[in-house]
Amino acid sequence: MGKVIEIHDIVKNYQVGSVIVRALRSLTLIIERNEYVAIMGPSGSGKSTLMNLIGCLDTPTSGTYNLNGTDVSKMEDNMLAEIRNKEIGFIFQTFNLLPRYTALENVTLPLIYAGIPRAEREQMAIETLEQVGLADRMTHKPNELSGGQRQRVAIARALVNKPSIILADEPTGNLDSKTSIDIMGLLDEIHKKGNTVIVVTHEEDIARHAARIIKLIDGEVSSDVQNEKYKKF
Repeated sequence: MGKVIEIHDIVKNYQVGSVIVRALRSLTLIIERNEYVAIMGPSGSGKSTLMNLIGCLDTPTSGTYNLNGTDVSKMEDNMLAEIRNKEIGFIFQTFNLLPRYTALENVTLPLIYAGIPRAEREQMAIETLEQVGLADRMTHKPNELSGGQRQRVAIARALVNKPSIILADEPTGNLDSKTSIDIMGLLDEIHKKGNTVIVVTHEEDIARHAARIIKLIDGEVSSDVQNEKYKKF
């Protein structure tokens, strides 16, 4: 399978006034290609900090992070942005869609940054929107879509670049329970097609979709177990 994420002895400290907050404490974590992982933990456990590091939105105070064979732990911001666009598809709780852009235009954005020609990127975006069940909503703007449809657009945008990792931060946090089930079903399908999926959540029923559940407490891994019920999904 091969390792897609190798994190060794990661420390992340923040200075808040005169106080140093130790968000992550010598954390080590390996995630294989095509794994489906949930990262859980209460507020202040370090899960958001870990997600930012995995997503190349931040760099550690010390330790190493290899993403798909590249050491990204000491990269400058512009290099991180390049890696982020190529390797990581983000799905956020708040969707983060541009309100004046259609679904199709929102999904093409990562491809514009990647320098893909217009005709090619439109075709890739159309195919990805079809994959998430939005073939008939491509010309709609976010305010013309339901919450579930907006999240599907966000998932299509995360998928379109064929990244190494799909990183979902509380992906159902703004959705009702029925829509949440639909969206998690879609993530299950995405994983079955060979994608590495990492979901950051505080909800047990969302974490149960993953094959592996990692729990953090006080910036350290408190448990890392295979989900025995995983095959039910």
